[in-house]
Amino acid sequence: MASSSTTTKVSLKLLIDTKNNKVLFAEASKSVIDFLFNLLCLPIGTIVKLLSTDGMVGSLGNLYQSVETLNQSYMLPDQSKEVLLNPKAQCSSTEISGFITQNDYKDDTEEGIKLYMCPHRCRHEVTYDPLVVGTCGHYYMNKEVSFIGKKMVAETKAFSNIKSGFVKDVVTFMVMDDLVIQPMSTISSITLLNKFNIKEIGTLQEKNVEMGMDEGIKLLKASLQSKMVLTSVFLEKELDLHGIV
Repeated sequence: MASSSTTTKVSLKLLIDTKNNKVLFAEASKSVIDFLFNLLCLPIGTIVKLLSTDGMVGSLGNLYQSVETLNQSYMLPDQSKEVLLNPKAQCSSTEISGFITQNDYKDDTEEGIKLYMCPHRCRHEVTYDPLVVGTCGHYYMNKEVSFIGKKMVAETKAFSNIKSGFVKDVVTFMVMDDLVIQPMSTISSITLLNKFNIKEIGTLQEKNVEMGMDEGIKLLKASLQSKMVLTSVFLEKELDLHGIV
């Protein structure tokens, strides 16, 4: 996982109701929306890893820890714990995925898979386990052979389509406290002020904030536990979020 000191930071502008100490909504650019949409692509295993097993509400943290402590010898020969502990997001943008996390697991399109065959090349069989005896019944299949992966054309095309994110760069978006997102307009802003029953404009305050790795993880956690996500992360309001602040 990338450190918070080296990750990219994105900016957004909050409109705060100072009377109630609450974020009404945020004015956000493409980079913020791409980050939020990318959360939907994260596998559960990656989410647990980001939030840490101690920070998880419920039992998923225990499930993750069980896999982590399980001896590899209990797994099938062609299965690795890394598939569960470091699952690969299927739709992560290269620009955004580095902002959140870098998974260590390499799938069959990359280096990292080891295959073995009989040192005498009997029957040209291969296996994941160097302690397996070949069907000839005489030798362990312990001679390592190279594995050359093949990237699927469909996967490559899908990846190329999202390498620049998800939404257009020419639009400014409005992000509500509960992460409802919509294109921003003057009319929608006025409508929201009426919805929140704001009668004194002087109680409203703009605040520019930056979101990096630390804020991103807090936002992810808050989104799973609260409908006051922006307020809990950027105003550090003491909500009952099991240690979110």
